Amino acid sequence: MPRTDPEGHGPVRFGPPLPEDGLPVLPELSAVLAAAAGRARSEPVGGGTALLEAACGYWDRRGLPTEPDRVAAAPGAPALLLALTAALDGDVLVPRPCAAWWAPYARLLGRPVFHVPTPAESGGVPDPYAMLETVRRVRAEGGDPRLLVLSVADDPTATVAAPELLHETVQAAVEEGLHLVSDETWRDTLHDPHGTMLLSPAEMFPEKVTVVSDLAGALLPTGWPAAVARFPGGEADGDALHARVLDILTALGARVAAPVAAAAGYALEEPEPVIARQRAAVRLHARVAAAAHTAVATAGAVARPPQAGRHLYVDLGPLAPALGAQGVRDAQELEDFLTARLGMPAPGGHRFGDDLGALRVRLSTGPLLGGGTDDERAECLDSPAPLELPQVQRALLLLGSVFDDLRDDAQRWEPSR
Repeated sequence: MPRTDPEGHGPVRFGPPLPEDGLPVLPELSAVLAAAAGRARSEPVGGGTALLEAACGYWDRRGLPTEPDRVAAAPGAPALLLALTAALDGDVLVPRPCAAWWAPYARLLGRPVFHVPTPAESGGVPDPYAMLETVRRVRAEGGDPRLLVLSVADDPTATVAAPELLHETVQAAVEEGLHLVSDETWRDTLHDPHGTMLLSPAEMFPEKVTVVSDLAGALLPTGWPAAVARFPGGEADGDALHARVLDILTALGARVAAPVAAAAGYALEEPEPVIARQRAAVRLHARVAAAAHTAVATAGAVARPPQAGRHLYVDLGPLAPALGAQGVRDAQELEDFLTARLGMPAPGGHRFGDDLGALRVRLSTGPLLGGGTDDERAECLDSPAPLELPQVQRALLLLGSVFDDLRDDAQRWEPSR
């Protein structure tokens, strides 16, 4: 079974970073980091006691009881996924599309990566029947699938998988002997937390799932790399996996910087300032994402309504005639075209494992808050009507005008009836 590397422009080796929030750093976080800046001693590999206990409390509050000896911290989720992939051996299955940083780390280790289609209603979690068929075909051709990586709150599609779908997929994967890594970086960014049900695979099969969370999703600035992993409990395999991952992190020298570890521990304890900022940021990005979704949908592009995160995933296939007239025929050319016209990153779907020929991009909401000073960006948080602020209006108007121009061009290219 052939692997699913994009062709034409060469394989995509590195993806774009996580979408930034476009907001000033929370002052209380800055104070904790500054107070720890004088620490001369490094954090232990896997994280110190304070950070691990804070991570346990974070998961305890989410219905996942956790002990410190089943937690590891690293300078970002990619280091944890690299260590997990190396520890588990075998071939890797991921959804199509998936987070841009998942596949490169498996390829770095020489592991085959197989993309599995997702259902129409959501991304992040493979269709269970497509996953079983992929496992069967890979094994029939001599492969050895061992690991499935998925995300319930997804990057890039900004959707949340329904619990029923998640359970079917996870159960099928467990029955096939796969270990699951659940990337829960965006679980705390639900746009409608009271109307959207999010379950972790670790709640369903706690002995078969490792949870990974990059704190840049909701708790820390993206420039302060820190992530935590929760390993399976209740069996010797969990102990062995945890120990092996720590060995690999040691070999990599993958320690969280001491000041960042202090800030991460503070954020994971979720004091009132952190919770207040998190909720305000989620509300702001939800409003901007909804406005961006309206703009692209009005122009005739297709995008699932965003439910989590700071992004949306847009299919410009219906505007292909207009894009073709501009010399845009694949995702890389679309990325270049939109990045130049929008003045913001617009990574193509090929970076997320989608077909190069599919005209899809991920748009982030952070740049739509406008540039300028920290005061202007903070104003977005404090305003009761952030979409009416001049800097946000300008950014959304530009987005709408670029897509409207494509719609108008596409209509001119439609054959007369």
